[in-house]
Amino acid sequence: MLLIFVTPNHKNSKQMSKKHDPASAIQSLKHFGEFGGVNPSITDSATFTFMTEDEMINAFHGEAPGCFLYSRHWNPTNRYLSESLAAMEGTELAWVTGSGMAAITTTLLQLCNTGDHIITSVTTYGGTFAFLNNYLKKFNIDVTFVNIEDHDSIRKAIRPNTKVLYTESMTNPMLQISDIPALAEMIKGTDIKLVVDNTFTPMIIAPAQLGADIVVYSMTKFINGKNDMVAGAICASEQFINDISDVNTGTAMLLGPVLDPLRSSMVLKNLGTLHIRMQKHSENAMYLALKFKEAGTNFKYPGLPEHKNFELFEQLRNKDFGYGGMIAIDLETAERAAPFMELMQERGVGYHAVSLGYFKTLFSNSGKSTSSEVPEHIQEEMGLSQGLVRFSVGLDHDIERTWQLIKSCLVDLNYL
Repeated sequence: MLLIFVTPNHKNSKQMSKKHDPASAIQSLKHFGEFGGVNPSITDSATFTFMTEDEMINAFHGEAPGCFLYSRHWNPTNRYLSESLAAMEGTELAWVTGSGMAAITTTLLQLCNTGDHIITSVTTYGGTFAFLNNYLKKFNIDVTFVNIEDHDSIRKAIRPNTKVLYTESMTNPMLQISDIPALAEMIKGTDIKLVVDNTFTPMIIAPAQLGADIVVYSMTKFINGKNDMVAGAICASEQFINDISDVNTGTAMLLGPVLDPLRSSMVLKNLGTLHIRMQKHSENAMYLALKFKEAGTNFKYPGLPEHKNFELFEQLRNKDFGYGGMIAIDLETAERAAPFMELMQERGVGYHAVSLGYFKTLFSNSGKSTSSEVPEHIQEEMGLSQGLVRFSVGLDHDIERTWQLIKSCLVDLNYL
């Protein structure tokens, strides 16, 4: 690590109270602009000057605290966002990347060497599945896919060379809730790191508070909230962030998945409203879930007792922010899902598009889109219906109007 900036005064995540308030932690930070601006200045320099040759030499040896060397390594604007994310998660530090996949792949490649082993939830984002199932083979890194709810299968999968247990807080697209404290306890005393993707549930679940070693995000989604960029984040110990940014051995430094500082500045401003947005996403999704229930539609939403993980979710979540904005309904076949989604877009429910966390409602058939990298026989094994329509519920002001539009589509297609 070439740079030790002033890190916010966080306690070790394992010692922090369950009452950790992510919104207040962000609010309490003071990041002034260069001339006293209420927004931090954007530093768009790729490289930084040194007054003496000795200072530059010391920087390359990691002996120039507070100095910035090169923006692939650290940038002041990225540092502000990283500190804010660390405050939100209650970790010592964070590092921001050019995409969510960059955060995931950087983390796993830093933790694993040739011949190592990863255990992962089979229910996971399609891009993550493809990286684990296809790409890592070239490095001879073995991966075992498990049902993350089956703890016995996880225990049986552990090997002497297992380095990572990987899951998502709320899995994509099945909306399972991972029992993070139980998973952490399972690998306690080993060298295995628990890595949790918290993209679906920022502020609602705090994985680092529950025992996760590393938390990764696609900030493209809820954190940024505007679908105008791709970005990712790694929240972890200061040591791990130092390791990934080391000039000689750091995966982030050497592969270069850095986030542009202009984009960092945009995410940082949007982070200040995340708590309000998550509350509204959750409120609207709950409304639709109750309407789907009343209508007798086959639906999945972890915020209602009908969901098998509801009680676990109640134990883990920060109750200030609801149950999240993700909901799914099962129309049984892709042939039934397609006209439904097309009609919803035509009538103004939202957009037939992948991704999530946008201020408009987004919907897609997961098996044919964001989970299409998962072979169909594995989709079938994990219970992913070909007719599953995943909704990312937006910030609609009149959610009853939205429901009436959805209902009209279901009725006109004779699905209700």
